[in-house]
Formats: sequence, C-alpha cells, structure tokens
Amino acid sequence: MLRYDAVLFDVDGTLIHSRPGIENTFAYAFRQMGLDPAGIDLSRYLGPPLRWSFAQHFSREEDVERAVDIYRERYARAGMHECTLYPGVQQMLARLKEAGLFLATATSKPRDVVLPILKEQNILPYFDLVGGASMDKSVDTKTAVIRQDLADSRLAGRRILMVGDRQDDMKGAADCGLPAAAVLYGYGSRAELEPWHPVLWAENTTALGDAILQAE
Repeated sequence: MLRYDAVLFDVDGTLIHSRPGIENTFAYAFRQMGLDPAGIDLSRYLGPPLRWSFAQHFSREEDVERAVDIYRERYARAGMHECTLYPGVQQMLARLKEAGLFLATATSKPRDVVLPILKEQNILPYFDLVGGASMDKSVDTKTAVIRQDLADSRLAGRRILMVGDRQDDMKGAADCGLPAAAVLYGYGSRAELEPWHPVLWAENTTALGDAILQAE
C-alpha cells in the first residue's frame, strides 16, 4: 500500500518557477509606492502572503492594501506569464494521477489568480482540488489555506502529504497535523526547512515522485 493517497502542493517554487514574474511585479509595486526596489531583497517574498510581504515596508493598512492592488493588477497583466514549469513536473503529476492519488494545490496565491496559471501551464487537469488564498484577509496564510483544503469531504480519511519549498509550507503542514515533503530545487534552503523535520527531501521532481509513490 502506498504511504500517501493524497498530496497538497505548494505552487510557487514547487511546481512553477515563478521568481521572474513575482520579483518583477514586486519591483513594479514598490516603485509605484515610492520605494526603490534596488534596496529590497525581493527573494524574501517568494512564497509568503502578499499582505505580510508589503507590511514589512508599510505600517498603514491602507498602504498595504494599495500595494496589494497594484501588485495584482500588474501580475494579472504580465507577471503570471513570466513563469515556467520546473523540469519534470507534468510527468510527475501524471505518475501520481495514474497511481490513483488525490492531488490538490495549497498556494498562497488566491484561487482566482492560480487557476489561469495552472491552465496556461497545462497542468490544471491533474488537480482534483485547486486550493488557494482568498482575495481578502479571510484565508491569508498557508495554514488557513491547508485547513480550507482539508475541509473538502473528499479528503476525509486520506493519508495526506503537504509538499513545499519554504518554511511557510512546513509550518502550515505542522499546524494542520500533516507530514511535509521539502523540495530543494525551489526557493527555500535546507537550512530554512530542516528545523521543521520534513519526512521527505527531494532534489528534483523525479525524486519527489519516487518518494511519494514509495510503499510502506
């Protein structure tokens, strides 16, 4: 019997190399808000929720919300197209589906934002559930996204694994009582992820698929 029969996937840094679109859009938003992005480490914001990211620079809630709106406008127009699948992602997802696993996303991107990206990258059909953040603050952390996924009755009683590349993914899994797999080809480092004691490590998507499909 397989160790897991359902997998929740982070998207940015796990399925999709989205750094160019995200960093370009953050730079645009910071310039629009009067800050010079040259002095900002944009890699910090590959993964965390938008509002948290902008709150590191703006203390007023109205400024944070304005920055979020600016970001989303540019991302929908250009940023979402500045990304590519990691090598082997489509093949890995196909293997997991053929093995009968339930596949879902658990991304900090709002569902309405990630759906067209998954479609454009030709991987939407592999997912039984597309889980993501809300446009407002109601579902705005990785923990909240995972909890929302777990409320789907189709996941009841399943052996579920969370897969991600950043500590937000590991924390979300831990908060929800799920084991987590850490991928090392994304945006996080082993040093960032190791304190969360992931049950699996993967250097590439082939290794990730092999590990997930390992029998007990």
